[in-house]
Amino acid sequence: MERKSSRDDGGGERGLLHTWRGYSYSVTPERLLLPGPVLQVALGTRHGVLLVEGGQVYSFGELPWKQSQVPEPAKPTLESALSGQRVVAVAAGSFHSGAVTEDGGVHMWGDNASGQCGLSGLSTVPNPTPVALVDADTTPPQTVPVLELACGEQHTLALTAQREVWAWGSGSQLGLNVSVFPVWKPQKVEHLAGRYVLQVACGASHSLALVRCLGPQDIHRPPVDKCRQCNQLLYTMTDKEDHVIISDGHYCPLGVELTEDEGQLEAPSLTQGLKMSPSEPVLSSHTSTSNSPAPSKGADPTQDSEKEESALANGALTTSDSAPPAHSTGGAASGVKSSPYPDEQAVKDYLKKLSEAEQMAKAAAGGPLTLLPSTEGLTSSTPSSTLNSLVASCASAVGERVASTYEALSLKKMMNYLPSGVARAGVPAGLAVVVGDNTTERVRLEDSMQAKKSSSTGDIREEEAEGLRRRLSLPGLLSQVSPRLLRKACRPRMRAVALTPLGGAVPEAQEVFPTLQTEVWSWGNGEHGQLGHGDSLARLQPLCIKSLNSKEVVRVAAGAHHSLALTAQSQVFSWGSNSFGQLGHMESPSTVPRLAKLSEGIRAWDISAGEKHTLLLADGDCFRPIIYYSGQQVKEEAEESNAKEPGQQEEGEEEEQQAGSYTQQPVLLPFCMDLGYVSNVFAGGQRCVALSDMNVMGFIASLHELASAERKFYCKLCNIKTQIVRPLLEMESLSSALGQVSTALLHTLVGRFSLLCHLTGQHAASLTANLRRVRDVNSLLVLDHASIFLDCYNEYCSAVGNFQVMGGFQALTKPSLDFFGKSPELLKKLSECSEENPTMADLLVALFYLPTRHLHEYGRLLLKLITCFEVCSNDYQRLQDCCSMFEALAVQLKRKRKDADYTFHFWKSFPGKMTVISLSDSLRKPHRRLICESSNKALTLQNAGRFSVNWFIVFNDALVHAQFSTHHVFPLATLWVEPIPEESSCLHGLKMITPEETFTLLASSPMEKTKWLRSINQAVDQALSGAAQENTSVSSSQKLEPPISRTASYTFYKDGRLKEATYEGRWLNGKPNGRGVLKWTDGRIYTGAFKNGLEDGYGEFVAPNKTLNKNDHYQGYWKDGKMHGLGTYRYASGEVYDGSFQDSMRHGHGMLRSGKLNTSSPSVFIGQWLQDKKTGYGVFDDITKGEKYMGMWQDHQRQGTGVVVTQFGLYYEGAFKDNKMMGTGILLSEDDTTYEGEFSDDWTLNGKGTLTMANGDFLEGSFNGEWGSGLKVTGSYFKPHLFDTDKDKTCAVKLGRMCVCAEDKWQAVFEECWTQLGCEAAGQGENWKAWENIAVALTTSRQHIQDSPEMLSQSHSRTLESLEVIPQHTGPITMERYHTIRLYLLKACDTPLHPLGRLVETLVAVYRMTYVGVGANRRLLPQAVNEIQSYLNRIFQIVRFLFSDLPEEGGLIPEPSTNLQDKKEPGSTDAPLESPKPGRVVSSSALLLPVLLPRLYPPLFTLYALDKEREDDVYWDCVLRLNKQPDLALLAFLGVQQKFWPVSFSVVSMPALGEIQQVLSSTKDACFASAVETLQQISTTFTPSDKLQVIQLTFEEITQEVQSLLKQDFLWSMDDLFPVFLYVVLRARIRNLGSEVSLIEDLMDPCVQHGEHGIMFTTLKACYYQIQHEKIT
Repeated sequence: MERKSSRDDGGGERGLLHTWRGYSYSVTPERLLLPGPVLQVALGTRHGVLLVEGGQVYSFGELPWKQSQVPEPAKPTLESALSGQRVVAVAAGSFHSGAVTEDGGVHMWGDNASGQCGLSGLSTVPNPTPVALVDADTTPPQTVPVLELACGEQHTLALTAQREVWAWGSGSQLGLNVSVFPVWKPQKVEHLAGRYVLQVACGASHSLALVRCLGPQDIHRPPVDKCRQCNQLLYTMTDKEDHVIISDGHYCPLGVELTEDEGQLEAPSLTQGLKMSPSEPVLSSHTSTSNSPAPSKGADPTQDSEKEESALANGALTTSDSAPPAHSTGGAASGVKSSPYPDEQAVKDYLKKLSEAEQMAKAAAGGPLTLLPSTEGLTSSTPSSTLNSLVASCASAVGERVASTYEALSLKKMMNYLPSGVARAGVPAGLAVVVGDNTTERVRLEDSMQAKKSSSTGDIREEEAEGLRRRLSLPGLLSQVSPRLLRKACRPRMRAVALTPLGGAVPEAQEVFPTLQTEVWSWGNGEHGQLGHGDSLARLQPLCIKSLNSKEVVRVAAGAHHSLALTAQSQVFSWGSNSFGQLGHMESPSTVPRLAKLSEGIRAWDISAGEKHTLLLADGDCFRPIIYYSGQQVKEEAEESNAKEPGQQEEGEEEEQQAGSYTQQPVLLPFCMDLGYVSNVFAGGQRCVALSDMNVMGFIASLHELASAERKFYCKLCNIKTQIVRPLLEMESLSSALGQVSTALLHTLVGRFSLLCHLTGQHAASLTANLRRVRDVNSLLVLDHASIFLDCYNEYCSAVGNFQVMGGFQALTKPSLDFFGKSPELLKKLSECSEENPTMADLLVALFYLPTRHLHEYGRLLLKLITCFEVCSNDYQRLQDCCSMFEALAVQLKRKRKDADYTFHFWKSFPGKMTVISLSDSLRKPHRRLICESSNKALTLQNAGRFSVNWFIVFNDALVHAQFSTHHVFPLATLWVEPIPEESSCLHGLKMITPEETFTLLASSPMEKTKWLRSINQAVDQALSGAAQENTSVSSSQKLEPPISRTASYTFYKDGRLKEATYEGRWLNGKPNGRGVLKWTDGRIYTGAFKNGLEDGYGEFVAPNKTLNKNDHYQGYWKDGKMHGLGTYRYASGEVYDGSFQDSMRHGHGMLRSGKLNTSSPSVFIGQWLQDKKTGYGVFDDITKGEKYMGMWQDHQRQGTGVVVTQFGLYYEGAFKDNKMMGTGILLSEDDTTYEGEFSDDWTLNGKGTLTMANGDFLEGSFNGEWGSGLKVTGSYFKPHLFDTDKDKTCAVKLGRMCVCAEDKWQAVFEECWTQLGCEAAGQGENWKAWENIAVALTTSRQHIQDSPEMLSQSHSRTLESLEVIPQHTGPITMERYHTIRLYLLKACDTPLHPLGRLVETLVAVYRMTYVGVGANRRLLPQAVNEIQSYLNRIFQIVRFLFSDLPEEGGLIPEPSTNLQDKKEPGSTDAPLESPKPGRVVSSSALLLPVLLPRLYPPLFTLYALDKEREDDVYWDCVLRLNKQPDLALLAFLGVQQKFWPVSFSVVSMPALGEIQQVLSSTKDACFASAVETLQQISTTFTPSDKLQVIQLTFEEITQEVQSLLKQDFLWSMDDLFPVFLYVVLRARIRNLGSEVSLIEDLMDPCVQHGEHGIMFTTLKACYYQIQHEKIT
């Protein structure tokens, strides 16, 4: 048999065809030779059709429809009409044939007398002719592609790609609602529409369909509520106040076709938009009319519809014999003349309206409904309540109107109230899939995995179902229930365990896994009982054979008058005519499906039925396929006689039966062993055909063996399930014997067992299908979806282990003994236990671990397949990978089992070792496995007392230290083990580090020490990596120790700061280190960085404030567990502190904002803090009072000197004590009234003093009282101006003597900067260290920011990068170096991440805080100016510390010599002598003002403007008046010499650019225009040096203009220059010139005062005063 061949699929070895007739000992099959491997055979009564590889079709036998009858009918002839088409499937009826091409087209030929070829007008069709299936419901009508055909005697069925059934031909077996035959044109079998049909089969006059159970992937149509035959309600519904009870007791004895004299006319039901349910007959007119609203347009449905003659089925009214019913999309029907409605149009309109309303209702209900799997788990003898009918009954009971209501309630949800409804656990409720879209991914894999986790997936225990069958209760349907409530309500209850998980429970997710949840539907002629409904009545419509519902049918076959169904468990059910024993059993009645008798251990996997016989393909002990035959035995002469008579001789059958020429049960055909590996059997007429393959290179044999092993395994699992698991689960005493935990574990275990069983069943079905079709390695699911298998086994094994560890199998002993008795033969047989007399528990353990042994089987069989391939091929690699995965898993599961055993025995012998029995209860957990323990004194605690008991147990998740009466659990994730080096102590010690304890364990020997070290380290490593890495095999024990840095969670238990707090984050050697979250039980939470077990670095902290019921919130830096550094603390009260902390106290510079503007006391304090108290200099802005205090503080009190200004213009400077003005002070009011003297309280004068009026009069004496209310005075009054002698008395009060001097302000801010640079105090420290600190600060800030990049712009990050380079900061300073330093400072002060930048930012904040708002008081100007000077000096000190070679203030930088030549430019000789340029003299203002002043300018300039207000007003008045003059008049008035008057000016605004125009007497704003424009820019500059530059440019512009007038070089004298400049100043119209002048004067660089700039500035100043005092004539 074994022929080696180089070609794996050589034409001669595959698809060999053997044919024979009947069965007798003399029969030997003959072989038909064909040009290629045969793929499929179809047999008619006297002919056959063959499909050969490559898609050619051959016919053989008697072919009367061919015009030229071939004399030798046996020889196959090619159907040439099909050449050029690739045929994928063939079918043969009694006398006709069909073929399906690759693109889904149908071709028919043969006898067409009954329309079975679907071609009108021909009685025979000689050659294959295309037949189109046109779907008229679509617009435009489309042709439907077909997958397979089935042919009967007078009819043909097609299964389309949308998984719908179409039919044509004649007879009730079409399942169409027509009364006129033949049906020439293929029509859809509406009754099965919307269901997923897997396969169709045709008998002589009946049809079978294998249908997938309705699952959530199918769309629901409302079912029927009244029996069509006996007109009783199928369901009764009693409405209780809170729920509805539904009973489905009705089972109709009839099943007969509707005849006219019965008069049951079906009217179009009013729920037409939703098609009828296939599970029951159609709604009768009685219900539909009585429950329906009256139709519109006065069309009144008549009650006496019995008189109607034409039967109306499913709402499609038939018009005439020949025309097919017109389907319109809404389900409206074209009426018959004798319609009960008065007007056809009205009918149509009404129905149309109805269907629109229906669509609306649908839309409102959220689209199509979800559907449920039909109920399972009921015994075959009772009619199961199909779910559809259940819901329907509710709907019809309350009238059809409710249709939309219950559509809105997703049925899936209602299902969960029905204990018998097998809801799929893992399916999303809303999942609805369009019918016919069979590619839709069904339940996604994740969902199905979810299902595994639920231990109540679906089906219920048998006896429960029995009791509940009659009463199903639903919440009342009439009220619209919110889907959300339903979703809540539908949480599955833990009342039942899945034994047959439904549909999607196993990853049926991809359509690749064949479904096992199937139903068999039958219709047609039933006189021999071939429909299987328990009677011999015909059925016009498909009807579900209830008794096959939970049998997992995977294939159906139909003989002439009998039917077969093959199940996933390799059993064959048969029913129908048994006159020749073709059913394979002799039981009667044969009108219901019964099992064919196959001897024990024979598993059938392919079936086929002929006219009076049945063929079964099976395997037994060996995996080589064997063929069984049952039915008529053919004698040679009988064959002759049969050949002559067409038709079946039904009379003759009886006599032959007596003659004993038939089989009592299937008999083995002895010759089948010679045929090789048979892959398919076919029967038809009286012929039998088998297709077989030669075993090339063992490949075919290996495939057969794999499939056979899987089928055998599945049968085994099913036996275990039905014979052991289910009975055990149903025992009353179960939960009491097991206890709650173990019961839940058992349920999980059983659920996983069912999933495994189901997956195996699906796999077996898929392997069988592969054998029957392609016999190819690519379609092996186990290769592509290995992970599904591996996960399933892994989870199952864990579940067994968990149950075992908890002592579940021990606890099951008693219930099992009660059930299986003392001699558990059944258990022993099923568990394949080889021990002599095992205990019950051992048997159960062996039984439940049995499935895991199958993994080796996978490995072995895949290995066999591997040997059939070249090493380098792709398939070899795939098989190899898959094989090694299964082998690895097998090893891993073996280890898992060993661990579980070890742990179980440990707990079993536990209490003997110690008195801590309670220990067992608290430590025994399902997932916990023992690794090692020290009962043999192998490990002891160092320094333990003599009599103390110390016992250490290592589990896979914790180390337990048990003592005499207590025990402590150390989780492994936070356990660090270090061996103590031997030489130090000479003891074999292991140091154990846990977050709160460190202890040393001593081992008894070096070997023990390494053993424990390795075990613990391995356990820790596994605990850290989780189960994912479980499959690292034992060999990895050489692995290094687990990482010292790891992520883990831990709850502290010892007293102290962290008691009962939980930390989750990074650890290092027993201490939190890195990022983490720490939560206390009282609600405090810290999130951030840790170092060495303490908060350190940046972190956020939340602390609940119990009284206010809000949280305090801190964000900032920490050190050693305390707030330290910069941070922001938001108090629950609404206060916010922003600043420095030290030891969790406010310390250093900080700002406290309290309250928003609408709260009681909004105020802001900014200044120095000392140990949580305001101490040192600070500014306090009391917004409600409108006062601002700037001065010294001590312990939250104003103490020392200070200044107060109010919004009403009062100004006080002087002494404070105990938060009050107390001591000497000066008080000024807005109108310059001044008091200088003693104070005792805020604004309260008390004691000696002087009061000076605005006009200079003053009082001296003692004062008493509050300012602003009546003052009591005793003293003298002086009026100095009366007598000139007293003039010396008038001395204006000198302000600023009693306020804090500028150098003492904001010391904390500068100290912080020095600290950041690493200096103890100003200027003390190492220059290089400071630079290092700057670099570190920048780098860390950048890293901090990179985590949240939205914080800074690109330019900003570029600045940062350039700053990270430390500039050269030693060596002599040249001009070039000076410039680099200047640029560096500009950049550094630009980013707050640089210490200097932060300093500047803080100074700007405090400055604004002081001088903005109430602080904008003109009397503060001198202090504001001093403060800026002080900033400059102090920052300059830091700059000189960083750049140590920078000369001090006023020092010189030598000019580079080269520049001397360049200085003498032509034309510069006439210019006044150049003063040294600013910058050669080093000054703080030149370096730093450009950085500081632009930021401080607004508050400062405001103060200047207020101070100069009066003078500026006088000046502005004058400017406005003089500017009314035209140019020449003004020049004349100012006394400008005539020779300087411009004669002409260029007009830029004219189109001809630069046109020159004469200066006329009326000309205005034209002379010296460019100089005027230049001068106006003074207001847009900030620093004095920039402003001086503007003045210089203005002079240059004037000079240029005059020079062009005089056409010669020219030197100014002051007398000539002044009037011209005055003119320019007037025309420039600068509003606050006085302020500009004062600002320049106060802040200009001292070294400039006597140079060129100095002279120019003096000129401007003179102009200002001149304009003020100008007498205008």
